[in-house]
Order: sequence, then C-alpha cells, then structure tokens
Amino acid sequence: MGWREYLEARRDGMEQISSAGVIGMHMVSGPLVGFAIGYGLDWFFGTGPWLKLIFLVIGIIAGFMNVYEDTQKLLKKMRIEDEKRRPRS
Repeated sequence: MGWREYLEARRDGMEQISSAGVIGMHMVSGPLVGFAIGYGLDWFFGTGPWLKLIFLVIGIIAGFMNVYEDTQKLLKKMRIEDEKRRPRS
C-alpha cells in the first residue's frame, strides 16, 4: 500500500466520521432553534408556552428531516464507493 492509497483511505474514514457528526448536530440544532424561536415569540407576544411547543415540534420535525436527507446522501455515497470497489466481470 502506497502513500496515496493510505491517504485516500484515511480521508474516506474522516469523511464518514464528519458525516456522522453532522447528523448528530442536526438532531440537536433543529429542536434547539425551534424552541428558541418559540421562546422569543412567546416573550414578544406574551402567549405562554404555546408558541414554544409549536416551534419545538417544528424543530424536531426539521431535525429528523435533515437527518433523513443526510443519511440518504451518505448511503448513496457508500453504494457508489462499493460499486467502484467491486471487481467487474
């Protein structure tokens, strides 16, 4: 194994780790941003917990949608890499 192959293998591993980290950040950031928006709107309008709850649910949904999209992109990339590695017959 030469340096080029070694560095490509390391790069692929780091890309997968970073993708997993981004997926984790989506799970946290969506609900957090939704709650913050709802909190600000509740404070501004004086509407109690209702907008916090509504925007928290919207944030959770957005977080899961982002996770789903990122997972699909990662799976597609993994399929393409597997097809490249498979010997052609």
